[in-house]
Amino acid sequence: MTPLDLDANATEPLRPEARAAVLRALDLGGNASSVHGGGRAARAIMEAARAEVARRAGVSPVDITFTSGGTEANALALHGLGTGRRLLVGATEHAAVRAAAPAAKTIPVRRDGTLDLDALAALLADGPPALVCAMAANNETGVRHPLDAIRALCTEHGALLHVDAVQAAREDIPRADSLALSAHKLGGPPGAGALVLAPGLHLPPLIAGGGQERGRRGGTEALPAIAGFGAAIGVPFDAARMAALRDAIEAGIRELAPEAVIAGTGAPRLPNTSLIILPGAAAETQVIALDLAGIRVSAGAACSSGKVARSHVLEAMGFGDLAGCGIRVSLPWNAPDDAPQRFLEAWAAMRNRLSSRARARAT
Repeated sequence: MTPLDLDANATEPLRPEARAAVLRALDLGGNASSVHGGGRAARAIMEAARAEVARRAGVSPVDITFTSGGTEANALALHGLGTGRRLLVGATEHAAVRAAAPAAKTIPVRRDGTLDLDALAALLADGPPALVCAMAANNETGVRHPLDAIRALCTEHGALLHVDAVQAAREDIPRADSLALSAHKLGGPPGAGALVLAPGLHLPPLIAGGGQERGRRGGTEALPAIAGFGAAIGVPFDAARMAALRDAIEAGIRELAPEAVIAGTGAPRLPNTSLIILPGAAAETQVIALDLAGIRVSAGAACSSGKVARSHVLEAMGFGDLAGCGIRVSLPWNAPDDAPQRFLEAWAAMRNRLSSRARARAT
């Protein structure tokens, strides 16, 4: 049987619309900075993609800076907007944000994974203006932060707000002073992303070069990836179907294993994401066992060169030793209707084997 890929938060399968756009751009060739006919044709494809990203983000095309992906977009924002400001970073932020702000102060989260607004207010009041980093939706748990309330606190205290919207952009793109997007999380190709920047903000380049992207990001733009990005971001996402499949998985887990924990269930979440904790079972063991059964899941963010470690997200949420026992199930846009049944059958078999081994060791 074909493997069942339930790791969409690492990379969504390529959408047909994106594949067609990539192939058209590859066939065209050309450099969008060239002034001859071929360059102008390449520029037209790129600007059409920029216009589509801007439409989805509710901004002007001039506010869109293309990057190589979400990691670069986050780094560009923190490098450019963080100068002269205190950096305040949510405890469950992606490694791309945490690595770009190693000296930042941490904003704690509540048990349900949402940002602690009282703690944020206290941090904002305790010093000069800040740059606050709060992701729209967590890549491991799917938990959504209360961005309207966070934005209001930032405005009250003269702070800027940067949002990593990489996972949330399938459904909606929030407002912020700066915001990171990534094509391959939307069903586009890897190699393209964008920084959405509010009008009036100055952003020095992280990568200097030939003046591309209005001087904000040097280097020849990756036209095929950008074309696929523009095509993918415009395709509607069936959130209701994803939520129904996710809810079926979670209901099955609760029935099969009362001891299992689903992180973040008390908060608004992405409709396609579940982080399932099986006490006593190492995340790496679960991932390997399910992979052998033809089910592809992950143990968190796919950004550590294949390494599996304790989840800093679950640790920040107060799960203690259970932080090493969680797997992420993230449904792709093309998940089959029988995905819950296939996953639950494999998960139940895995749990039974692990329980049997634990009992054997105990005797």
